[in-house]
Amino acid sequence: MSSVVIHGHTFKTKISSSEIQKAVAEVAKLINKDLKDKKPLFLAVLNGSFMFAADLMKKVNIECEISFVKVASYEGTSSTGKIKQLIGLNEDIKGRTVVIVEDIVDTGNTIENVWDQLKALGVADIKIATLLFKPNAYTKTVPIEYAAIVIPNDFIVGYGLDYKGLGRNLEDIYVLDYENDKK
Repeated sequence: MSSVVIHGHTFKTKISSSEIQKAVAEVAKLINKDLKDKKPLFLAVLNGSFMFAADLMKKVNIECEISFVKVASYEGTSSTGKIKQLIGLNEDIKGRTVVIVEDIVDTGNTIENVWDQLKALGVADIKIATLLFKPNAYTKTVPIEYAAIVIPNDFIVGYGLDYKGLGRNLEDIYVLDYENDKK
């Protein structure tokens, strides 16, 4: 599909599924090399990272575990800046290497909050793996080791990312099409 309409807004294709898969494979290759002797715990941040986490884990061939946590900082098309507590972490992570798996890092509010919570729990090392990174929006100092795709500060949807709950199931990533948007 070259465009989709979600909640009355028109979005056009920005990143194809084949480009996404190529970028995911590159991140997995780096993680396999960098963390081969670490037995990391991957913490996938729901809901948006579920597709990236699934595809990434298919390509990670080192001994590892995965778990899912939930936080939230989005409402509509912009970050609220409010972070909820980390929910769903049941593993003992003290002394472990943890890879936070995110769908997108823009301002960095979520990453910084999760980073701080994990450090307080005694994690030995934290790495960030994100499908999408918006360096022009990033305001924090937490290092982003594994950014699959760097994008401008656009509003996007698809491949796990949603607009008011819809669009997560799209295999491509779409950007708001200002020229053809009806609203």
